[in-house]
Amino acid sequence: MSHRPRIAALDVLRGFALCGILVANVRPIANVNAGVLNTAVGADWPGYLVDQRFFPIFSLLFGVGFSLMLETTANRTGRPRVVLLRRLLVLLAIGLLHMFLLWRGDILTIYAVVGLVVLLPSTWLPRWAVAVSAGILLLAPLVLGSNGVVLVPGLFLVGSLLTRYGVTERMERITWWPPLLVFTVLAVPAAWAQSNQVHSAFAVAGLFTAGVYVCGMLALLRTPLRPVLEAVFAPLGRMALTNYLSATVLVLLVSPLLGGAPATWSEATVLLVATGILAAQRVLSGLWLRRFRFGPVEWLWRYATWLRRPPNTYSSPSSPRGLVQ
Repeated sequence: MSHRPRIAALDVLRGFALCGILVANVRPIANVNAGVLNTAVGADWPGYLVDQRFFPIFSLLFGVGFSLMLETTANRTGRPRVVLLRRLLVLLAIGLLHMFLLWRGDILTIYAVVGLVVLLPSTWLPRWAVAVSAGILLLAPLVLGSNGVVLVPGLFLVGSLLTRYGVTERMERITWWPPLLVFTVLAVPAAWAQSNQVHSAFAVAGLFTAGVYVCGMLALLRTPLRPVLEAVFAPLGRMALTNYLSATVLVLLVSPLLGGAPATWSEATVLLVATGILAAQRVLSGLWLRRFRFGPVEWLWRYATWLRRPPNTYSSPSSPRGLVQ
C-alpha cells in the first residue's frame, strides 16, 4: 500500500521551529555543565522574538502529525490506536533517556505523556468536542497567568483539529497574508504588555508571535522564496527528532570551550553556537537524506512503532523521496 505523500510545508515549519527552539535552549542546556538547572527569561530581544515563541509551533505540529498518522495508519491496520499508543510509549522512552542522561529540560517526555493522556483519547471524540476541549485547555492557563508546557495539551488539540477539519491538506493552497496581518496586529500590543509585566502577557504574546511566524512562513512558501526555504529548513524538519537530540549533545560539548557561566554569555555568543550547530545539522541532514528515507532516530522510532523493520534506503535513484509524513 502506498504511503501518504509528505506535506513539504510541514517539514519547513518543523525545521524552522527547530532553529528557534535551539536558540532558546542553548543557555539552559549549557547550564548542565555549570551545575545550574535553568535560567530566567531575559528582557532582551530573545524575550520577545524567541522565548516561548517556537515551542507552540512544535506542539501544534505534533498534534497535526499525530492526526495525519492516525488517518494513514487506519488504512493499514484495523487497530490504528494501538500503533499510536506504541509510538507514544517509545517517544516516552526516548524522552526519559534524554532527560536522565543529558538534560532535564527535555520536552519529549512531556509530549509523550500529554499525547497519552489528552491526544490519544481525543481521537474517540467528535470534532466539536475536541474544539471545546482545546479552547478550555488554552484559555484556562492564559487566564491563570501560566505559560510554558501547560499550553501543550491545548496546542496539541488545535493541531489535531487542523488535520481533522482538512486545513492541513489545504495549507499549500490557502492565502496566509490575511491571518498573518491579524496575528501581527495582535502580537504587537501583546509584546508591549509583556514589556510592562502585564498579567499573562508573556504567554499571550508568545502564542500570537508563533502565529505570525507560522502564517508568515506559509505565506512565503507561496512566493519565489519557496525553493530557498525548502532547501534550508526541510532537511532539518525531516530529521527533527534526531537533530533535537543531537543538539543537546553538541551544546554540552561546545559549552565548556566558551568558558564563563552561560547566563553571562552575550546574545551574539548564543546565536553563534546555535547557528554553528544548525549549519552542521543542515549539511549532515542533507547528506543523510540523499541515501536514507528517515533520520536514524526517526527510523528506530518507526521500527519500534510498527514492530517490523522499515526499509530505509531508496529502491532506485528515481524513487520518490520522503513519502511518509
